[in-house]
Amino acid sequence: MKSYSVDKIRNIVLVGHGGCGKTMLAEAMLYDSKAIDRFGQVDDGTSVMDHDAEEAKRKISINTSLAPVEFENHKINLLDTPGFFDFVGEVKAGVRVADAGLVVVCAASGVEVGTEKVWQYLEEKDLPRIVFINKMDRENANFQQVFTALTDKFGARLIPVQIPIGAAENFKGFVDILSGKAYIDGKEAEVPADLKAQVDEYYHMLLEAAAETDDDLLTKYLEGETLTKEEVLGGFRKGTMARQIIPVMCGSAVKNIGIEHLMRKVVEALPSPADTKPDLATNPQTNEEQEIKADANGPMAALVFKTMADPFVGKLTLFRVYSGKINSDSTLWNATQSQEERIGQLFLIKGKNQIPVPVLETGDLGAVAKLQVTNTNDTLCTKGSPLILSGAEFPNPKLTMAVVAKSKGDEDKISSGLTRLLDEDPTIKVEKDPITKEMLLSGLGDLHLEVTTSKLQKKFGVQVELNDPKIPYKETIKGTVKVEGKHKKQSGGRGQFGHVWLELTPLSSGAGFEFVDKIFGGAVPRQYIPAVEKGLRETMEEGVLAGYPVVDVRATLYDGSYHSVDSSEMAFKIAASMAFKKGFMDAKPILLEPIMQVTVTVPEEYMGDIIGDLNKKRGRIMGMDPENGYQVIKAQVPMSEMFKYAIDLRSITQGRGEFEMEFDHFEELPAGQAENVIAASKAKKEE
Repeated sequence: MKSYSVDKIRNIVLVGHGGCGKTMLAEAMLYDSKAIDRFGQVDDGTSVMDHDAEEAKRKISINTSLAPVEFENHKINLLDTPGFFDFVGEVKAGVRVADAGLVVVCAASGVEVGTEKVWQYLEEKDLPRIVFINKMDRENANFQQVFTALTDKFGARLIPVQIPIGAAENFKGFVDILSGKAYIDGKEAEVPADLKAQVDEYYHMLLEAAAETDDDLLTKYLEGETLTKEEVLGGFRKGTMARQIIPVMCGSAVKNIGIEHLMRKVVEALPSPADTKPDLATNPQTNEEQEIKADANGPMAALVFKTMADPFVGKLTLFRVYSGKINSDSTLWNATQSQEERIGQLFLIKGKNQIPVPVLETGDLGAVAKLQVTNTNDTLCTKGSPLILSGAEFPNPKLTMAVVAKSKGDEDKISSGLTRLLDEDPTIKVEKDPITKEMLLSGLGDLHLEVTTSKLQKKFGVQVELNDPKIPYKETIKGTVKVEGKHKKQSGGRGQFGHVWLELTPLSSGAGFEFVDKIFGGAVPRQYIPAVEKGLRETMEEGVLAGYPVVDVRATLYDGSYHSVDSSEMAFKIAASMAFKKGFMDAKPILLEPIMQVTVTVPEEYMGDIIGDLNKKRGRIMGMDPENGYQVIKAQVPMSEMFKYAIDLRSITQGRGEFEMEFDHFEELPAGQAENVIAASKAKKEE
């Protein structure tokens, strides 16, 4: 594949609700541009873009796939993103390095939740876009109904530049509004008489929108003068790039209708990297910001947007060159990690295939294998001109499960395997709970975690189960007690003797443990006092009530006795432990449960259901505020009620709700639930 100058490159992210046909659209574009000679299918696992084993098995996109399309002396870099919510991190990565979006909408299903979400992502990045109403050959396909729904939801900037000829089984072509020509079965034809009025209406809508992009054009238009074809096209392109116009097109990826015209509009109306506003980068040495333009002679800057494990070449790092260029077999500086990286052979990526290239120019997307320190969202540059570009903003994990090996002895394999998968997927999180000792895997949903564990098995040969996590309760006291602990043992030879008096006092939440030494007159010799504290700390770590750590207690050592021969550090350690266990049970012991601060963002119509559900979960509503047409609900909810909230919220809001959650504090577990936890702990000990 030849090298293209920056003005000939188009970086386009394909976005839309799951099942709208993005991957088949990419396949059709590859086929029509002669990049592939076989038209693959998602349903039989032969598409270029869905090349991962999990994708082929599930018949959905899981990763953002990259493929270059050469069309009319331009290069279109397609970023095909997943439509399912569990893989939104992949969408965010694709949007970050794209210059424009191609929003795919199903002609039968219309505007769906995923459409709304990806539209929001494009708006956040100010990306121009084209809407492609796909699957016009499907039963119940209705272009006009979908177009009306789009304008109702997203506003008047949407303007059809094509209308379909027929629908469902009668769909056979389209009319191009700009040229006024019809295309049936791939050939130019007469515009059907019943469509002429609609074509005329949309042409004048387009004409007016194009004229409004330029004062001179608008004056000419308002004075009744005829705009030339070049003026209309110029205004159309300017308006599309400025997001004043959002062209709406139609076709069928599966039937390969309208695809070539779509690619032409991508080239004509969507921006090259040189047309976009400069990116901002930070100099890590001075913390000063500077603008990075798509300039071949500018400072070298490339952003890593994806890391993947290829079975043949190993770790593959995908990046976009924002400024300057990168040569194969060179050395770059990773400014994020402050380390040097040796760059080997550069590649273009087409699905699972790598195409070797000697250089990657400004604005282009490519890959390199076997980088040592570079991760997703890192910036590559030159050491003499260090720069850090902002990376994609990935969502926080929403669903957490405990990972348990099916075979004993596989725990280390699980840990190393999940760490490797973290390189590929920044939206998963792996940690070991310090209280429950469980390995916890967090992700964006149940499908996300299922796919992750399936990859763990395929790539690392480890079979695991996902279980509900244990709750990291803690124990404390509400009362004050004085208690004696005496350890005395005599069985021939040197005996054991340790004797302490303790006062246990509750402390405020979060205070931890406080040990106070109030021994006077040598009742407990100084050399044994550290052993007393150690015995207390070890007992607190193990728990007394139900096996959970004890917190927020002051233990005051105020008296005791010793034996000149039989006393030892161990004896005093045991005496302290005995005293603490007895005193703890007499000091009104309670269990503490973790409480989460939860922020839920939902459309207004779901407010009642959300608040009702949070109340059922023992939540306390802390506040409600309107924000950008949504309601933001803040609540404090016990962790035990929130593990599956990602699934619950999706069900209640049909996927329109979002939430963030973080630990806030511990508070007393209600008595009824505490009894159940204590009973379960006791039963486990007796097993």
